Amino acid sequence: TPTPATNLVSIFASAGLPPGVLQAFHSGTPATIDTLIRNPAIALIAFTGSVAGGLAVQQAAAGRVVPVSLELGGKDAAYVRADVDVAWAAAEIVDGAVFNSGQSCCSIERVYVDARVHDRFVEEVQKVLEGYRLGDPFDPTTHVGPVISKRSREAIEGHIADAVAKGARNVTPRNETFENPPREGNFVAPTLLVDVTHDMAVMTAETFGPVIPVMKVQDDAEAVRLMNDSEFGLTASIWTRDTARGEELAGDVEAGTVFVNRCDFPSPDLAWTGWKDSGRGVTLSRFGFEQFVRLKSLHLKDYPK
Repeated sequence: TPTPATNLVSIFASAGLPPGVLQAFHSGTPATIDTLIRNPAIALIAFTGSVAGGLAVQQAAAGRVVPVSLELGGKDAAYVRADVDVAWAAAEIVDGAVFNSGQSCCSIERVYVDARVHDRFVEEVQKVLEGYRLGDPFDPTTHVGPVISKRSREAIEGHIADAVAKGARNVTPRNETFENPPREGNFVAPTLLVDVTHDMAVMTAETFGPVIPVMKVQDDAEAVRLMNDSEFGLTASIWTRDTARGEELAGDVEAGTVFVNRCDFPSPDLAWTGWKDSGRGVTLSRFGFEQFVRLKSLHLKDYPK
């Protein structure tokens, strides 16, 4: 929402930052944004949003020689190896998938599970979801609140319907709060899908909602191949007792950040960057700071005597 930007400006102002150095401007009008991007006083453009929005920003900036940084969508994958503590991994992955109602660029959006532990993993996810509450986000007992808009809710529900129509099974456990959400608000209950394939939008397009599609794989090679079978490459996660093997697999995954035994956890000292259609440029870390400064070289020679 616009609130964090407004609050950030207020915090800097209260800390003594001179007026005008940091400004927040709210506008949903494409023409206004286009005008800002084309303004020669703007020296760098850093955009966070959808792929469609990023393409529009890039197009608006095409007539200028100006750096453009894009942090765009994701279809972040998790891979659960057979050696893992299944109950622990299930709880962590559910949190990574439905935190903030799945409305995070680095939310887990697809899960690949070794066939040897697939059924047990699904059972553990069901147990976790049985204890979740869907409801008022201001209620401290709530785990999952509404999504941001009716349009978003309909898109998420469309992904679920498409998957079921193509053969997926909805195995979400019974939960009174899921079945009877508040009347006001765009609520989408956490949804667990199995028997999914890459022919379904829920496994290929950004869902941006609390949906957990689980796909069975036979080995590491198949898992990595499917993780990389995506136009996105923001983050991914690998869950295993063998951290060294997890690191090896991470090197083969086409994503800007690969977690081992955690997810949805940006670290300020690590570069945050997207591969493929997930964007270009860097935020966080020293590399992120360097993106927002200009380099200058001074080549000096003593004056001849």
